[in-house]
Amino acid sequence: MKQFRTLFSMIALALSIIATPAWALSKDDAKAQGLIGERTNGYLGIVTSKPTGDLKSLVANINKKRRAAYDKGSKKAGVERTVFELRMGQRLQERTPAGQFIQLQNGKWRKK
Repeated sequence: MKQFRTLFSMIALALSIIATPAWALSKDDAKAQGLIGERTNGYLGIVTSKPTGDLKSLVANINKKRRAAYDKGSKKAGVERTVFELRMGQRLQERTPAGQFIQLQNGKWRKK
């Protein structure tokens, strides 16, 4: 009986490990790993040539939230959203720590 419980516990543990999704990657982790960076237009971009679905989803979700914030900010400031996006892109790139990626005007990525 004790061996059965031990075996059952091990199987349950193995199934929970398999069924549990990998820890979600955060924006800060992805930036620190050089997977994503700040674009000139105020949005995140994917730096890696082989992004995972989770990484694509992370970037899309953050960019969706940024766009909503930029809509509000541009209306409040009385400027077009595209102008607001460029201003935010410049600020975000200036605040990007050394060692992380920023996108240049020509579209290429550079480690700051």
